[in-house]
Amino acid sequence: MIQDSGIASLLRKNIRLLKPYASARNEYSGDARIFLDANENYRGFTSHQVNRYPDPLQRELKEKLAALRGCTPHQIFLGNGSDEAIDLIIRAFAEPGSDKAVIMPPTYGVYQVFADLNDIETIRMPLQEDFSLDLEGLSILFEHRDFAGDLKLLFVCSPNNPTGNAFPHGDILRLVNSFPGIVVIDEAYQDFHDGPSNLSLIEKYSNVIVLQTFSKAWGMAGARVGMAYGSPEIIRVLNTIKYPYNVSVLSQQAALEALDHAEEVVREIDVIREAREKLSRSLAELPYVEKVYPSEANFLLVKTIHAAGLCSSLKQQGIIIRNREHEYRCSGCVRITVGSSEENRMLLDALQSITLEKERT
Repeated sequence: MIQDSGIASLLRKNIRLLKPYASARNEYSGDARIFLDANENYRGFTSHQVNRYPDPLQRELKEKLAALRGCTPHQIFLGNGSDEAIDLIIRAFAEPGSDKAVIMPPTYGVYQVFADLNDIETIRMPLQEDFSLDLEGLSILFEHRDFAGDLKLLFVCSPNNPTGNAFPHGDILRLVNSFPGIVVIDEAYQDFHDGPSNLSLIEKYSNVIVLQTFSKAWGMAGARVGMAYGSPEIIRVLNTIKYPYNVSVLSQQAALEALDHAEEVVREIDVIREAREKLSRSLAELPYVEKVYPSEANFLLVKTIHAAGLCSSLKQQGIIIRNREHEYRCSGCVRITVGSSEENRMLLDALQSITLEKERT
């Protein structure tokens, strides 16, 4: 566990010393009759009020979100999807060419991409055959003398993508207590999981960042609004290095409107969970399906005798699923998102019409 004073020591030196750009709306955020400070056009040409720059710190949205999640606005960073937060976290804490990040494949591919973009080496500690955490292997890695001081980031995706399983809270807590750097817990699919969020960890552990998003359960993938929850110290760092106006007026408005429908979202999540279980049972009955993995997300990982052939056959019928057979431990696997009842019915009808032969190796 890292004390508050330890966060600054984990930051890159140039980030610690960075003087942030101050936008016009950073310098003045109140109400006024006339704004002539930001070089905006006084006139807009759309039905939306987008001629003025948005609040760079998304204060109204954070207040509303904090009330829902039981935290304070100072513990929330909002970005252009949670992908922006992932990139900024790597930039803030990992020194290019020397520091390292730990990922646990199969998992969300963006961690590797942003690490590569920032010249950060990734240490891969694969999940076990049942897609559980390799706690013993991770413990040995954290204490390995060759990596002393270089392990800065650990990415834990729970529920995991593409496997769909969530890791026990106790296992994640063990990692938080033993990892020498920042633990990033990606909860993009948490709303579909029956178990508790790890969000409460940010109150006790200053080395924890929890990612969530409006893209999945909230049905706002096109708006690109993601959240990072952490200590106020970490949130200040992310706000310092982000783009000045990183979340648009339209996206902020859409998120505010969505939060007014929180009860409706909860009901829809229950519908998706029920549809997920029904779809899982139906897929398991197909002759070319070898296994449907248990899922706590809004998708299913399905092992088949010929992943590419299945994807191709469905594509010919206008149905797109994702081939995941090249991911670690996912040979023959496809990932299928849970759709509407009509979409799921059409998918199953199409699958019933397909005949597959085992892929030749």
